[in-house]
This record gives sequence, C-alpha cells and structure tokens, in this order.
Amino acid sequence: MAGTAVVTGASSGIGAATVRRLVKDGFDVVAVARRADRLLQVAEETGARVGCLDITDTEAVRRFAGELDTCDLLVNNAGGALGADSVATGSVDDWERMFSVNVLGTLRMTQALLPLLRDGAGGTVVTITSTAAFTAYEGGGGYSAAKAAERALSETLRLELCGEPVRVIEVAPGMVRTEEFALNRLRGDAGKAAAVYEGVDHPLTADDIAECVALAVGLPQHVNVDQLVVRPLAQAAQHRLHRGPLMNRKNEH
Repeated sequence: MAGTAVVTGASSGIGAATVRRLVKDGFDVVAVARRADRLLQVAEETGARVGCLDITDTEAVRRFAGELDTCDLLVNNAGGALGADSVATGSVDDWERMFSVNVLGTLRMTQALLPLLRDGAGGTVVTITSTAAFTAYEGGGGYSAAKAAERALSETLRLELCGEPVRVIEVAPGMVRTEEFALNRLRGDAGKAAAVYEGVDHPLTADDIAECVALAVGLPQHVNVDQLVVRPLAQAAQHRLHRGPLMNRKNEH
C-alpha cells in the first residue's frame, strides 16, 4: 500500500519516526503537529509535507482536511500523558487536556478525513493507543481512561465501517522510551523521567513502533490487524517489569 498518509503528533517521538518509516515505504506523507519549528526539521529530513495544526481546534482540522485531495492512510498518534497523581488528587485540567488530545483529537481527525479514506480502492486508519487502554495502574487513571476511550473509538469505527474497504488498526505499545513522553508527564523533572526507565534492558523505541505501523499497514488491504500489542521483552505485563539485564537461564548452574 502507498499513497497519501497523514501522521499526527509528527514533530517528535513515535510520530516523527512513523513519518520517516512511511516516507521510506513510498508514501507522500503529510506530517501534522503544533510545533512548526520541530515539524519543519522533520520535513527537511524526510521530504514530508507539513501541516502545522492543533488537533484540538475543530475548525482548523476541517480546514486542513479540505485542503487535501486524497488520503489513503491516517495515523492518529498525537496524544500523551499529564501527571501521575491519584484519582483523588488528580488535576481536572490535566484530565481534560488528555481527553481533548488523545480522544477528541483522534475523533476530529478521523471524522474530517474519513470521506477521503472512503474515496478510493481502500483506506486505513491506524490509532496509537497504549497497553494502559486495557490495564489500569496507580497514578495513571486519566491516561488509562483516555486511552481506553480511544480504543473504544477504534473498535466502534471498525464495526461501523464493516462492509467498506477501510481498515481500522490499533497499535497498543507498552513501555516506549522517547525524548518527551515521561518528561512531559512529570512536569519536566528529568530525574523522575529517567527513573521510569532505569535498569530496563532495552525499552521500546519510537522506531520500533514505527516498524509495527509499517508492518500492519503494509499487509494486503484485505488483511486487518485489529489490535497489535507490543512491549519490550523486559515487560511481561503492565505491572510486570524486569529491571536489570535479561538473563540467559541456560548458562545458570
């Protein structure tokens, strides 16, 4: 599959890595994000087109969609977590922001581009959720709730598009180490952000997730990967994380 791809949250992390990977696969990629300077760097590096856009602005999203002639692939990647407080003490503003970007941003982009995705031999919607979408954890109530809602959106969309040539794919990563995710979540505290990954033997990278997107998208159009859950080998589940080197038991005596 190739054609025109739109990737949100494309100025860094998983979004930027996905832009690079899809350009490599021959897509005409429109990289979407708020930060024009970072976005231009990605565009200069990859040759992608730029869509400087805040996906929490409904009218701006509609104008953006109206400027496109075609769209064969939408990657809903923009999102993130804010805060690690309990439900009892969590900030309502943080919860609102997480829902506005993760859930409603995905809804706005999907609604705006769905006519173009339906108009052709076949379109694909990929949404990057999280393993937090189906396993809650202490301090992650807002993020888990937002990602669960995003997952429900994807599952519902797949049902509603049954019979049409549009694939709906969810990629749900576990621990991914990027330059900004934990730092943003923990209010810029570099020490706390580093501690999240401390001792973990090879957390996933943004490039790993981009490879998963490319794998799912690159399958024949009649093949739909409903949900692809991907974790580092050191993370067996949301609450089962090994810190320290991965050991070869064969060599133990």
